Amino acid sequence: MDASKEKEVTVSVVQNDSISDSAEKYTSTLEPYDREKYIQHISSSKDFIDISNDEVQLNFVLEKLPLISKEEAIEILKQASVYHKDDYNFREETMEKICRLIEGPMAYGTEQEVYENDLKIEATLFKYYSPYPEVRAVVDPTDDIDVPIETFRAYLLGMFWVVVGSFINEVFLTRQPSLSLKSSVFQILLYPCGKLYERIVPNKIIRFRGRSIALNPGQWSYKEQMLATIMVNAGANFSNLENHTLVYKLPQFFNQDWVNFGFLFIANVSTQFFGFGLAGILRRWVIYSPKAVWPTILPTLALNRALLKPETNTVVHGWSISKYKFFFICLVTSFIYFFIPDVLFSALSTFNWITWIAPKNKVLAIVSGSILGIGINPITSFDWAVINYSYPLSKPFFAICNQYVGALFGGLLMLAMYWRNYMYTGHLPINASTMYDNKGVRYNLTAVVNADNRLNVEQYRKYSPPYMSIGNLIRTGSGFAIYTLSFTFTLLQDWRLLRDSCIGFWKSLKSRKSTSTYEEFQDPMSVAIRKYEEVPDWWFIILLVLSLVFGIILLAAYPLGVPVWLVLAVLGVSFVLLLPSAIIYSVTGYQVAMNDIMVLLGGYFVPGSGLGNIVGRLYGWNIDEQAETFVSDLKLAHYTKLPPRAVFRAQIFATCLNVFVTIGGIETVLNAIPDMCLATQRDKFTCPWPNSIYSTSLMFGAIGPDRVFNTLYPGLKYCFLVGFLLAIIFYGLRRVFPNRMRYIHPVLIMAGVNIWGQTYNLSYYTMGLWFSFFFMYYVKARYLAWWTKYNYVLTSALTAGTAFSAILIFATISYTQTSISWWGNKVSTAGIDGQSGTALYPLKAGETFGLRVGEFF
Repeated sequence: MDASKEKEVTVSVVQNDSISDSAEKYTSTLEPYDREKYIQHISSSKDFIDISNDEVQLNFVLEKLPLISKEEAIEILKQASVYHKDDYNFREETMEKICRLIEGPMAYGTEQEVYENDLKIEATLFKYYSPYPEVRAVVDPTDDIDVPIETFRAYLLGMFWVVVGSFINEVFLTRQPSLSLKSSVFQILLYPCGKLYERIVPNKIIRFRGRSIALNPGQWSYKEQMLATIMVNAGANFSNLENHTLVYKLPQFFNQDWVNFGFLFIANVSTQFFGFGLAGILRRWVIYSPKAVWPTILPTLALNRALLKPETNTVVHGWSISKYKFFFICLVTSFIYFFIPDVLFSALSTFNWITWIAPKNKVLAIVSGSILGIGINPITSFDWAVINYSYPLSKPFFAICNQYVGALFGGLLMLAMYWRNYMYTGHLPINASTMYDNKGVRYNLTAVVNADNRLNVEQYRKYSPPYMSIGNLIRTGSGFAIYTLSFTFTLLQDWRLLRDSCIGFWKSLKSRKSTSTYEEFQDPMSVAIRKYEEVPDWWFIILLVLSLVFGIILLAAYPLGVPVWLVLAVLGVSFVLLLPSAIIYSVTGYQVAMNDIMVLLGGYFVPGSGLGNIVGRLYGWNIDEQAETFVSDLKLAHYTKLPPRAVFRAQIFATCLNVFVTIGGIETVLNAIPDMCLATQRDKFTCPWPNSIYSTSLMFGAIGPDRVFNTLYPGLKYCFLVGFLLAIIFYGLRRVFPNRMRYIHPVLIMAGVNIWGQTYNLSYYTMGLWFSFFFMYYVKARYLAWWTKYNYVLTSALTAGTAFSAILIFATISYTQTSISWWGNKVSTAGIDGQSGTALYPLKAGETFGLRVGEFF
């Protein structure tokens, strides 16, 4: 085929992706016989069965096949085998297959015709589409540039749900288990709103500053839906500012009355836009790289297709139901079912059935309990809110499995150390986030600080050092190890990507005309998006500078006792650590939080100050979380081929709106919910994270890291070295045993160890492991066509139905204090497992434990 014909084919494919009239738009260059031959081959192959069930994908592949010669196909697969060698999301079966294809028909073990068909189809997927079946399941191979995108109604509906969603998420943030409205919920809400708008609003044109704005440009499009969803993701996500504000404000914590609207506004603007600015800079590392699959956003894409993309009536493994109908059946079922574990039979949610055998047996409660204990139990819950805690139908099975292995190892290590009363932990609850004094009661901060919230050394000597539970100790140590582990392992594993991207970033700073979509990314997704203008890096740098100014104003205007240079230090550390964190997140779905390292740095930068310590954690945590939220939305836009500048404007508007709604949500929590953050709070607003923040700010802020590392817990400082050494060991093992170590990820294993000390335990992960094994491993391997069609739709439906049901239950039953008192709602908390303050070795009246006076000075 000559160049002119190739160009003509490419244009016809890129500009059209409608299923209903695809047969008319695609002009195949294959002869009818060859076309039918390829269709039969694709349909009969288990490797391509997902393509055969999608008419657009099938036509697209058939259209591209004649453009690739046998020699070019072999070269494409050679490059792919090198590029995806260490790719955790690349199927091992596919890697083995392309290696045999490269070796030739004899090694492949089939007839010449079958060999050449498989060779060209695999190469076509690599060059023009995607080698990942999970991506092909939710991403179109083509782009329709005429579809409405940045419309008035998209902004209107997006901003409306930003207000509603942000307020609800902020209010429910501190509940355990937490309940939040996520992308799937907002997409369901946006869809009928968009269709209703399409029907009732007249199609009028408004003139504004020389521009024509169409009020109703026609059918509500999938790109409008995704743009509005990205707005809601950016603006309706909860802000971790609430967790820190509660620690500052509530009397059981720091009890500071200067926390007001001004503080919340400046802190919110500064932390939110810091994250936004860093997200833009991260694009070249975690957006344009094909390895950056971002498994956690794939359900959002699947739901968008199910709601707005017409589909052909195909039968997969006996299932003919459409994704649209399947979604709503599962949604309604999940909505109704959630009333059972949450209202009618709560023991099904906290299914600590082993402890029912002997409710007063302390050892049994510690080992198998879901509340007090570590949750060793093969069946822990029938509640989707608990089962879905680890996102088992979104994250890859290897990620879930690695993290569970780490969690189980951490739990067994805890038991061994707990029974040995290591560092006096046997006198405390096994998995509490609270800090305790030497009498085993909650640490009284006011007894050891002055009016300026700095440590009073004399009072500290007379009172007690703070002690951590063994769970909190394990969490803190693994948290330190995970930073050096993730940084070193990513540096070794992805050094080429880091090097090339840093060079590209430096070039973009030298020239304002440079953009972040540069030529070395030749994958189909990056090539397809080039038709739209990119957002220059210096736009995001301006946001960083403005955020820095607001941060300096915050530290200067409020009595936080923190030097202004702390913001610069936190920003620098955040960027260095955020890079490997974002790469890991984009591949595995696991997010490395920055809170622990910022707590430690705050302790060194502002010694003796618990308030000042929280500032470092506030900026480090929020910057990291907001940046990775924004960058994941950019990947959504990349997959759906939205113009980058339209996405930039949408995120800016949504974030500005979120700043004010978040403040309203925080004020509501502070003024309308009684007994906030107490263990006895009737609606489960027990605040696991604020309690953890308070504990660590006390330990590494008021007491200080020097006393912690040198006197109280000297072993913690070696955890950084452990993380560094583990990175080198695991990287070396991957080089020596690439096949055996292919799906073993040391950061995920350490992340599993890090789940402890926050009142969460194995009971929140065990059921997720079983679900992940069944859907993400067994079904995906045996019934790929079913999996690609229904898996992500299923998890979206179950999550959305549970969230809607939880909101209704809270607004009607919980808010009115209505309850059903019977055995099924009492048995989970009737025994020792329900007594969260129980210790293995309780103290007698007047007895103390730990270091003597003078030993902890």
